[in-house]
Amino acid sequence: MTLNAEEIINIGDTLLQRHPDRFTDSFETNRHRVSTLTDVESRRVRNRIAGYITRQQQSQSQQA
Repeated sequence: MTLNAEEIINIGDTLLQRHPDRFTDSFETNRHRVSTLTDVESRRVRNRIAGYITRQQQSQSQQA
């Protein structure tokens, strides 16, 4: 299962809106949280979503 970048961003944004306090700026933590909150079976897709969420969290913490 492969998704294009727009779909990864949509899934990541949806997860951040629904669970804003569950994600951190740590990729490892976010990877496990994405795995528990979604039913994505592909490791590559799960890692891409977690990477996007991590980048968003890091940019928010730099702006604050």
